[in-house]
Order: sequence, then structure tokens, then C-alpha cells
Amino acid sequence: MNKDGKQFHLNCTSKDIGKYVLLPGDPERTNLIAQKLDNSKLIGQNRELRVWTGMLNDKKVSVVSTGMGGPSTAIAVEELIHCGAHTFIRVGTSGRVGEKSQDNKYIGAIFTSAIRDEGTSKSYVPAEYPAVASIDVINALIKATQTLKYNFLPGIGHSKESFYGEIDPESMPIDEELKSKWRVWQRANAVATEMESSTLFVISSIRGVRAGSICAYDFMNEETINVAIEAIKNLIILDSASTI
Repeated sequence: MNKDGKQFHLNCTSKDIGKYVLLPGDPERTNLIAQKLDNSKLIGQNRELRVWTGMLNDKKVSVVSTGMGGPSTAIAVEELIHCGAHTFIRVGTSGRVGEKSQDNKYIGAIFTSAIRDEGTSKSYVPAEYPAVASIDVINALIKATQTLKYNFLPGIGHSKESFYGEIDPESMPIDEELKSKWRVWQRANAVATEMESSTLFVISSIRGVRAGSICAYDFMNEETINVAIEAIKNLIILDSASTI
């Protein structure tokens, strides 16, 4: 907590945050997503963490940017869990990896799990521990794509530590190792590559909350945001039915 009794980095309390949270990386992207909520309000921003909260299906929903990479994602997710959030959907961008993902009919990917090719999650548990999305969130995302008739490719994602290790491996002293590993992920049919999902999945599994990821290929698009919003609505309906 900070001196005002709020979460140290998010600078908010449980009263500010919904149980359901959408997690883009880019703070500016929170503005686009928040427009999809009813009565959305900017709670505040500290560093790369911008927080909005509004309503969907009469439930409080928040949109929080994580910044880029595992470390800042871990900080945001930990503090959101401290505020009582229990369901997370990363709404990000990614690159294509395996052969199936090269098909241009797919505009993005839904992660069922993620390759832990980063360091943050290894600060929590050894590498043998899987980074797996919640089955509820996976199903909600897939159902949303079917409802909206958008083509997203479900499968195993890849979370890396270094953006330029993928984009410009020749400039790195370990370029041969990087290129060799990239060929492995391609042959292993990874559907997308980004920098945050494996950290989100590991922390969520350890803390006993739900998480999933949907990522547009290359650049954010309206369809990806629409699917994430529809998936949150699906999860709210699912949760309401389970409490009747």
C-alpha cells in the first residue's frame, strides 16, 4: 500500500476495481476498450498503468493497461488480485509463428496456454510448471468468436522476454540460439508470439483466479476488442447461473 492506503502502483482500492478485468498492454488502448463499457470512468494512471472502470451486464468491469512484458504485467495482476479481481482477459497484439497462423483468414489468436520463454514467471515457480489459461475463459472467448463470426486461431502461444531478440536476432551475441529456438516454436505449431500471457497465466493459476488471452495479429483491431467484451459478458452470465 502507498501512504494513501491504495495499491502501490495502481494507486487504487477494491472500490475502484471490478471483479472482471480486461488487460491491454498499451495505456492508449484502454481508452478504446473503455468506450465499450457502460458509464466508464477513468480512475487514474501511474506510470504505464492506466485504470478505467465501467459496467457490463450490470457488473463492474475494469480495463487496466499492463505495459510491455512480464514484470509490469505481474505487478498489475498482483495488485488487481489484491483489489478482489478474479477474472482477467489479456487483449493484446502478437506475431504469427507456426504454419497455421500464416493463414490470413485468421485475424488473431486465442491462447489455450503459453510457452514460458521469459523470466518473470520463473521468479514464481520452476519452468516445469505450465502456463495454462482458464478453461472458462477459453470457452468464453471461443463462444464469442462464434457469435460474432470472427476467425481467431486457438492454440499454444509463445511469450518471450526480448522483442528485438525475435525481430533482430542477428544483432544479439546469442543470435544462433535465438534463431534455433524460433524454429522450434514454428515446428511445434505455436499460434502467436507476444510478451505477457505466460506471466498472466502462471500468476493466475497460483493465486486461484481465471485468466485468458486474445491477441490480434500484428496490430490491434476492433474485432479483437469486440470478442474480449463479448467473452466478459459470457463469463458474467456463466457466473450468475452458477450462483442461482
